[in-house]
Amino acid sequence: MSQPLASLRRFLAAILLLGMSGTAIELLLLQHDEDRIQLVPLVLLAAGIAAVAWQVIARSRAGATVVRIVMVLFLGAGTAGVYYHYQANVEFQREGDPSLAGRALLWKVLQAKVPPALAPGVMIQLGLLGLAYTYRLKEG
Repeated sequence: MSQPLASLRRFLAAILLLGMSGTAIELLLLQHDEDRIQLVPLVLLAAGIAAVAWQVIARSRAGATVVRIVMVLFLGAGTAGVYYHYQANVEFQREGDPSLAGRALLWKVLQAKVPPALAPGVMIQLGLLGLAYTYRLKEG
């Protein structure tokens, strides 16, 4: 592998590990563990940290495959999380004002602070970053 590509890959791994660690800490501080569905991102973040650390240390084809699998799961979890946060906000907004609909409802939902409707998008970003990290990665 060329030196610039190896340097870029190390940089991506560092950003990925920092992003996953920071997100996990934030979710723990926010007590994002009240029910099973809220544990999904925490479990995936732990798996992602372990997988990327393994790949950085071992630099194996199997490690790269595991990272890719976990990152695809990040994409799914992030998409599902946006859906769940959005639905929770719709229910909350309609409880407060049953007449809300259409664009007015959408804006209220997107501007809600708890739960932030688009916050799970960070899992999508991390998943895409992880897939970029493993792009054309075989060994070394």
